[in-house]
Amino acid sequence: MTDPAAPTTLPVAYAVRDGIAVLTIENPPVNALSQGVRAGIIAGLEQADADPAVQAAVIIGGGRTFIAGADIKEFGKPPLQPYLPDVLKRIEAMKKPVVAALHGTALGGGFEVALACHWRVALESGQVGLPEVKLGLIPGSGGTQRLPRLVGPKVALDVILSGNPMPARKATELGAVDEIVTGELLDGAIAFARKVVAEKRPLRLVRDMNDKVSNVDPAVFEEIRKANARKAKGFLAPWRCIDAVEIATKLPIDEGLLKEREFFFECMGSPQRAAQIHAFFAEREAAKIPGLPEEVKPKTIRSAAVIGAGTMGGGIAMNFANAGIPVKILEVSQEALSRGLGVIEKNYATSVARGSMKQEAMDRAMKLISGTQRFEDIGDADIVIEAVFEEMGIKKEVFAKLDKIMKPGAVLATNTSTLDIDEIAASTKRPQDVIGTHFFSPANVMKLLENVRGAKSSAETIATVMALGKTLKKVPVLAGNCDGFIGNRMLHGYLREANFLLEEGCLPEQVDRVLEEFGLAMGPFRMGDLAGLDVGWRIRKGKAHLRPKDERYSRVADRLCELGRFGQKTGAGFYRYEGRDARPDPVVTEIIFEESKAQGIERREISDEEIVQRCMYPLVNEGARILEEGIAIRASDIDITYLFGYGFPVYRGGPMFWAEQIGLDKVLATIRGFHKIHGKFWEPAPLLVQRGEAGKGWKDR
Repeated sequence: MTDPAAPTTLPVAYAVRDGIAVLTIENPPVNALSQGVRAGIIAGLEQADADPAVQAAVIIGGGRTFIAGADIKEFGKPPLQPYLPDVLKRIEAMKKPVVAALHGTALGGGFEVALACHWRVALESGQVGLPEVKLGLIPGSGGTQRLPRLVGPKVALDVILSGNPMPARKATELGAVDEIVTGELLDGAIAFARKVVAEKRPLRLVRDMNDKVSNVDPAVFEEIRKANARKAKGFLAPWRCIDAVEIATKLPIDEGLLKEREFFFECMGSPQRAAQIHAFFAEREAAKIPGLPEEVKPKTIRSAAVIGAGTMGGGIAMNFANAGIPVKILEVSQEALSRGLGVIEKNYATSVARGSMKQEAMDRAMKLISGTQRFEDIGDADIVIEAVFEEMGIKKEVFAKLDKIMKPGAVLATNTSTLDIDEIAASTKRPQDVIGTHFFSPANVMKLLENVRGAKSSAETIATVMALGKTLKKVPVLAGNCDGFIGNRMLHGYLREANFLLEEGCLPEQVDRVLEEFGLAMGPFRMGDLAGLDVGWRIRKGKAHLRPKDERYSRVADRLCELGRFGQKTGAGFYRYEGRDARPDPVVTEIIFEESKAQGIERREISDEEIVQRCMYPLVNEGARILEEGIAIRASDIDITYLFGYGFPVYRGGPMFWAEQIGLDKVLATIRGFHKIHGKFWEPAPLLVQRGEAGKGWKDR
């Protein structure tokens, strides 16, 4: 792309070419709309308007993108003038045509700048969008008022509520972009501007376009609200986005802009905005591993193998195929292998039927997946992931075989969710190549990849699985080796207290309701039924000999498993099932009452607040221990683990951030109260005591 401006330290360079003023935004890496950029655009426009030799103006991004959005560093701080709406007013006040030339990404405020221009041209590779909803915000500078005037309210809400970028070609088809430029973007934009001048086209302001927002049936918005009821439950920003676009169909644009700004500041002041921005940065921070030498590069993964064709193994294989990596699935029996491959094909077919995948993509993926019963057939894979039963003996046997047949340098990974990585690695002569890659079920859907380093895992192996997570479109987090790692170690206390609450006075449906209202995708008992109660039962039986005889233990889940009630797959668990609908079951109630009596516990009424605290505060307390021990690198890694692996509500930012918002001192006081009542399970973690008594957060050292 031709750069018309001489090198400059200003954030917006100004030059004139062929009678066209060119404003080039130079604020790398993504040309964020900082205060300097905003001021620079206004200064450039004023210069262009005042120069009689200038006939039109082009606003273009230098480097690899147009404007990728607002400067997030300014969020939560006192606003700096000029504000973005001032920039857009200045664009609309121009007496000469203004053309936005888009490449890379024009997102958020960047797209709002483009919408205020008279025309928009773009490279076909460009993207536009309004991703604010992902940060707990709504577009605050006209996005909800101008975009509906170009594409209609329904299409505008599709863009705004998804927060996903839209390809420039699609934007052109919808009317949000006027022309696709081939060749050099600046040359094409200047040619377009000169054509507008030559044809003496009247200045075309989006704010004056009302055809697509007049006489809109209000039922459209009610349908959109119903369609988003489940996905947006508990969130503030999506509902305000819908309200704002609806206002665009009812009020003049200046009044609509004022209401949009009002909604924007409401969202900006919400704890949800802080939580979602925390999550945004935490996801990126999780990929940074301190201590890895800069010269260490991840191994290239060109082929993969998976041991086990069950639900987890099949899901893991689908991830590789979706990423274009050939993968072989090894299973001991042909029957199990055929069944597993059949489930994979069925899963893909379901996606095709739903319209979320094209038939060609399914065919491509299926060609990349093959099966075998011979270990020798997988020896040349760059990575092998074991996904067999969660029993140490079986896993050690598998790794001993892998040690013999896998090529030198191959990554030997285990999908264990709780077991000792070092003990597994000791089954091989190459512990430096062994690491945990804990996928979450269903593995082809869930975003989290909890990578677990062993004591001898090499820097190269760690770098490889972290990079692999990105390749597989997962969110990778690195954990240290301990029982349960980050996620399941914390989950133990959550499930323990949920079960104790049953004995003390609750029923499964009450606990699930409260925690789902808190924002979890699924309460602990519905979650257990979905995952299969037999998995946890097998683990508990394996560790029963380690449990102190005098330690409180709930037998409710064990008794259900003894009756063959393993959850949805058997039609009964903590609930009975009609299809996938969970129904309270008198059999479960009777077992709970029997266990209360056997434990000598007098049942009582338990408040919703206590249910939240009893289930959520163990996450925080154990998280503090995990952080202090170095099992998690940072508190935000714990949050990412729970946001992407356990359905913790994004608008609360994760358990550790949520606790900070409450105040660690207040969380500590409540935990101390539970410690007095319920004993050793509630002993406060030393780091929580230190941080809470100091009135500080996790990062304040």
